[in-house]
Amino acid sequence: MRADASLTITTSRGKVAGSATADVARYLGIPYALPPFGEHRFALPQPVPAWEGVRDATAFGPTTPQDPYFGELSALLGTIEIPGDDILTVNVWTPAGEPPPGGWPVMVWYHGGALERGAAALPGYDGTSFARSGVVFVSVGHRVGAEGFSVLEGAPRNLGLADAAAGLQWVQREIPAFGGDAARITVFGESAGGALVAALLCRPDTAGIPRAAVIQSGPLDASSPENAGRVTKALAKALGVPATRAAFAALTPRQLLDARRRMAEGSTAISGTPGYQLAVDAESLPVSPAEGLRSVTIPIVIGTNTDEYRLWLTPAELAAISPLKLRLALIATKVRRGALGAYRAALPGASAGELLGQIVTDRLLRAPAVRLARARTAPTFVYEFAWRSPVRELWAAHAVEIAFVFDGVRTDSAAPLVGDAPPQALADRMHRDWVSFARDLDPGWRAWAADEPVMRFDVDSAEVPLPRAAAIDALGG
Repeated sequence: MRADASLTITTSRGKVAGSATADVARYLGIPYALPPFGEHRFALPQPVPAWEGVRDATAFGPTTPQDPYFGELSALLGTIEIPGDDILTVNVWTPAGEPPPGGWPVMVWYHGGALERGAAALPGYDGTSFARSGVVFVSVGHRVGAEGFSVLEGAPRNLGLADAAAGLQWVQREIPAFGGDAARITVFGESAGGALVAALLCRPDTAGIPRAAVIQSGPLDASSPENAGRVTKALAKALGVPATRAAFAALTPRQLLDARRRMAEGSTAISGTPGYQLAVDAESLPVSPAEGLRSVTIPIVIGTNTDEYRLWLTPAELAAISPLKLRLALIATKVRRGALGAYRAALPGASAGELLGQIVTDRLLRAPAVRLARARTAPTFVYEFAWRSPVRELWAAHAVEIAFVFDGVRTDSAAPLVGDAPPQALADRMHRDWVSFARDLDPGWRAWAADEPVMRFDVDSAEVPLPRAAAIDALGG
């Protein structure tokens, strides 16, 4: 698509020209920081110098170094590769016409991918539906994997989070030029993107920017540098180099990716290699979001999917988990006594594999979300996505809800997760609720209260008491 001179926006660094359909304009691949390579590799994001003329903003910028998913996940989760070094970019979709007084509300999206994969340029994250709903939508690209989350001697920690913060600061500074209201910014993300959103609310330099936040299936814990650095140490050992900035910078991104892939091949979701994590760090993340979010005063929507684990464990892998393996796994992961009985009562007829998957992912995602809702005094709206996808017995697996939030369930990019006949009415409802929250701070259901209300999204969505409350309580924490 060619740039339209009539869609030229003047930012603080220079002019950009976007493209438009009948009702939406978009500005893609706008740099918010310099390429993080060469002298800037494994360093904090650096400001972009001003440019002359008009920059073409009709195509996504390059994607951060990563490998595609492998195994069965490759058929479910898309990957896109756009070559080049200018990977720290934002993409903006705006409604057509003149903005209202003060500007449109703004929603800033951070993608998932276990801090190791993902890209803002994926088709499933197209912001058109939000712009058509009267929102300025922004997606932020950031470093992932070894480039973004290594724990290296001589390098800042949480570089991918620093990128996310720089992208959000760009939005606050520049979005009025696109018709957005910098005082009405909602940050939202799924999985690792939800973790980044939670962390941004706990950083002094970004905590005051958003007016609201949505955390979709996002881990809330940040680890000690020692624990977060396990993957870096393993990678350094596999490559025969020290875990230092100098040693890693001397290697190409491809060398790091190849070593990481060799480490991961043959592993499973239960017996896998260490993954990338956010690290608690005085400079970049002074407190774990699980604790820090308790005192954050802005409204938060937070929720999980009923069957998160089914994205990572195939039906065959679940069937291979025997009752003995279940008990041994619970002992190894130090699950409290009594929890298994509570889950059997909550999930009658569940297999040993299903029970293990539910317990492990509840510990990672659902239980921390519930504990946070119980601890916060600011408005907190809790949901559970429960619609069962017919694809590969995914049911309400991790990431299935994204296409509903983006009102994109009938697109080709959504089909691998939601099948060919997903309920459009559910997409209408979820998308409307997310937009309503960004616009009015009201998603359409009651905030958390003593009776613990949860919006359960399904073909027939309804507010219900906290599902499987006794099982969550049995996990403790």
